[in-house]
Amino acid sequence: MTSRVDRKSIERVAAIIAPYVRATPTLEVSGADFGVSSFPLVLKLELLQHSGSFKARGAFANLLLRPLPAAGVVAASGGNHGAAVAYAAMRLGVRAKIFVPTVSSPAKIRRIREYGAELSIVGDRYADALAASEAWVEQSAALPVHAYDQVETLLGQGTLGMELTRQAPGLDTVLVPVGGGGLIGGIAGWYGGTVTIVGVEPEMAPTLSEALRAGRPVDAPAGGIAADSLAPRRVGKLMFPIAQAGVARVVLVSDAAIRRAQEALWSSVRIVAEPGGAAALAAILSGAYVPAAREQVGVLVSGGNSTAVDFGRV
Repeated sequence: MTSRVDRKSIERVAAIIAPYVRATPTLEVSGADFGVSSFPLVLKLELLQHSGSFKARGAFANLLLRPLPAAGVVAASGGNHGAAVAYAAMRLGVRAKIFVPTVSSPAKIRRIREYGAELSIVGDRYADALAASEAWVEQSAALPVHAYDQVETLLGQGTLGMELTRQAPGLDTVLVPVGGGGLIGGIAGWYGGTVTIVGVEPEMAPTLSEALRAGRPVDAPAGGIAADSLAPRRVGKLMFPIAQAGVARVVLVSDAAIRRAQEALWSSVRIVAEPGGAAALAAILSGAYVPAAREQVGVLVSGGNSTAVDFGRV
């Protein structure tokens, strides 16, 4: 497998994983639907992907492209990656062990268990789960499937960009939520500068913002209501040069803005997104990103593994 994250490589991976992933739909809406200025938006509804998030793309890319040992696979995750690896392992008949931190939501923990993976809940943050998974690799010889810092993961996530290009070829800008950077790295690799890529991060987890400021991946705060999906402490080494070359800017959104975006998605289009899944729309609704006149903007709704409790309904 090539180490390059570009269109040719992403197209090759898309053909391999196509039998196992969904082509998720888009929804054309207006900013007026959400109580802001009337400009067109294209929502990419990746929360309808298998396992409830875009992570299934990278999970299948790893399991289909890499040799699998008898010990199976292991993954550390805030929740969505773990659910995706568990789902892919179930579909392919592979053993899977998943490590998640205590911050992982009940919806994500339940999904991992329902897919039949062995689950361990360790530590308070993703970094704790990652350390535990690395220790398990040494003990078991299982194959580690990294949530974002793995070429196959980046290529799998890049297939979302390829799909969006076909569904909405006229986009000028794509807003992408950022945690460890696997999604924005794959998408930036696909578009290769042909559209403006804008990263969106929680104010309490500015991983890419801090990395770009420092010129390298560095530790950043890892908190906020989206901590189970957008707070890995630092972005991946593999995605960082892609982001330097292909991400135009990164904007920050507050927890309150993310929650308002969740509420707006529900009240306007009856979509229940998890906090990380609503972050990109929060940039629009909060004014952190303001489209220009006639700008065509794509917004990734990246995950929907939420419960009534998570969503603030009870």
